[in-house]
Amino acid sequence: HTSNVFQPQETKSVFHNVLSGWLMFGFHGDDCAVCNGCIHFSWQGTAVPCSSGVTSERAVPSSGMYKLEIELKRGHNLAVRDRGGSSDPYVKFKLAGKEVFRSKTIHKNLNPVWDEKTTLIMDCLSDPLYVKVFDYDFGLQDDFMGSAYLYLESLEQQRTIPVTLVLTDSQHPDQDLGNLELAVTLTPKDSPIEERRDSTVRIYTAHLSCSIYFIGSMRLSELHRKSQLWRGIVSIALIEGRNLIPMDPNGLSDPYVKFRLGPQKYRSKTLSPQWREHFDLHLYEETGGVLEITVWDKDTGRRDDFIGRCQLDLSTLSKEQTHHLELALEESRGYVVLLVTLTASAHVSIADLSVTPLDDPQERREILKRYVSSTLNSFSNWRDVGIVQVKVMRAEGLMAADVTGKSDPFCVLELINDRLQTHTVYKNLNPEWNKVFTFNVKDIHSVLEVTVFDEDRDRSADFLGKVAIPLLHIRNGEQKSYVLKNKELTGPTKGVIYLEIDVIYNTFKAALKTGVPAEQKYIEEEPKVSKQLLQQNFNRVKRCIMVLISYGTFINSCFEWESAQRSIVSFVLFVVVVWNFELYMLPLALLLLLVWNYFFSSSRETADESEPKGFMGKLYAIQDVFISVQSALDDVASYGERIKNTGNWTVPFLSWLAITALCSATVLLYLVPLRYLVLAWGVNKFTKKLRDPYMIDNNELLDFLSRVPSDVQVVGNS
Repeated sequence: HTSNVFQPQETKSVFHNVLSGWLMFGFHGDDCAVCNGCIHFSWQGTAVPCSSGVTSERAVPSSGMYKLEIELKRGHNLAVRDRGGSSDPYVKFKLAGKEVFRSKTIHKNLNPVWDEKTTLIMDCLSDPLYVKVFDYDFGLQDDFMGSAYLYLESLEQQRTIPVTLVLTDSQHPDQDLGNLELAVTLTPKDSPIEERRDSTVRIYTAHLSCSIYFIGSMRLSELHRKSQLWRGIVSIALIEGRNLIPMDPNGLSDPYVKFRLGPQKYRSKTLSPQWREHFDLHLYEETGGVLEITVWDKDTGRRDDFIGRCQLDLSTLSKEQTHHLELALEESRGYVVLLVTLTASAHVSIADLSVTPLDDPQERREILKRYVSSTLNSFSNWRDVGIVQVKVMRAEGLMAADVTGKSDPFCVLELINDRLQTHTVYKNLNPEWNKVFTFNVKDIHSVLEVTVFDEDRDRSADFLGKVAIPLLHIRNGEQKSYVLKNKELTGPTKGVIYLEIDVIYNTFKAALKTGVPAEQKYIEEEPKVSKQLLQQNFNRVKRCIMVLISYGTFINSCFEWESAQRSIVSFVLFVVVVWNFELYMLPLALLLLLVWNYFFSSSRETADESEPKGFMGKLYAIQDVFISVQSALDDVASYGERIKNTGNWTVPFLSWLAITALCSATVLLYLVPLRYLVLAWGVNKFTKKLRDPYMIDNNELLDFLSRVPSDVQVVGNS
């Protein structure tokens, strides 16, 4: 406790370097918002409270399972919202944007007493509890009476704390809206395994005085880099859930599963209990081997319901062996069925250029023998496809992210769920890292992502640029400069980065992995609505459709005899193929098409359409997209409804006509071989224009469906 040694601001400035030195020994801390000048330390993530009983906001770990008990007591001097000079208040609690509790309504009272309790189960304290008060109006929209936030990370745990929330309105910040009285109790739901492991860890409080020994200047990026390397991979196949309790009023649930292993998280898809998902987590030395599993019920518009949880001590499982496990949920009935495999990671490392694995001839021979030379290795450990070695040399001309005109750049390399980073080069726009990174390759179709960030001590890192390099596009041993791009990889940004990459893999294993589902990233950003992205995707679909239309136009030109030579060749080829058709000709045709494109394709570059310039150009482009999507959806829905209405006898005449046509087709297909029918159709199609040059081309099936009314037409005509 240093408030009697330095002033708060002096403490903050002088001790930053001291704290970075203490980080080496497991301590970390920050300024206390309550004491205004007291620095709190913690040992391996366990917070040390100050004398006020409230821990530092950043010292409390925000991960793990917690139980939050809330008692809504009363309100004082709430706002008047009714004409009679009173209100009918009720309270809503929201967490992560979802409603988790709603109190009863107290009529005609500005000092209501609720005395209601609720209990929430959560796995994260980073989201504050949002409390909103409304005035109930029958048949009308309820009036807003004020709101407040309760920051859960600042609460002392395992003690009931009285809380007074002052209600405010962002539209009227000076208005007095009263306050609410609550009592909250935050309790961590620790597991017996963790309790046994943490029983030997003692909490230390550092009392600093004027005698200070500076232990060195170790930045956060260097500390994080020390904990990047993992000693193994935990492969998890989430199979199913059994006998889970129903959480919805209809007696069912929409269950999904969350996994946590140290700092890593994975959330399964919201499906029925037959999940059938596969993913990998990393096993670190520092974080231990306790896999935390929680099951939740997905609820739209409100907070998801907690179903149950279980834990798995990975140290009890044998390595290189698949374990079929049925884990019972601790706090409710039901089981979670998993397949868990622990695999040692042979090639994950960070080194300087002087220690490069593939530059050592002996080690390179061993790696080549493991993946290329030895045939027997092609049939063992199919998940180990190869390795990729990345030399991160330097970057030039980076963007200035700091007010000083400089940046503190570091580089992050990601290969699916594998993530490593360099050290930080401070105050430099042309940094040199000269580091070598080695990754395991589990899928040769993966994309190596290299992102450059600017380190900021007090907030999240700033994005400077990014490149994405498919492993199959890499030329071994070639040092190459890559232009940094924006986050969406749609355009360049400032700066280039120099990389040298080598990929060694087993072709047989890589081919086998191509036929199985690709590994999904378990840390991904939620998709956002974007007009630009909508237009881009529409243009992509439009280009694909235009290719199909161009092929159809070419085929139709053969029927129309626009070129006599082309039509004659097409007719002869059609007759020969149909008369001699065998099933092997289908893959043969695709093979010939691929060979033709390989030798004679003039360009394989993707067409890059120019963006519309100016506001009105973009507005018209978006309008065209919406009109086209609207028309396409109308056409698809109309034809689907017409097919349905044909079978529903909406127009009996057309349904009888369909029965007659289907009966005729059945008899013809039964009596006449399909080869002869296709040949007759083709001869008729090719000779139609010769027999009647002025005939209008038609499609009998589409013409028939156009006579059947859609649902919109049925309603309009009734």
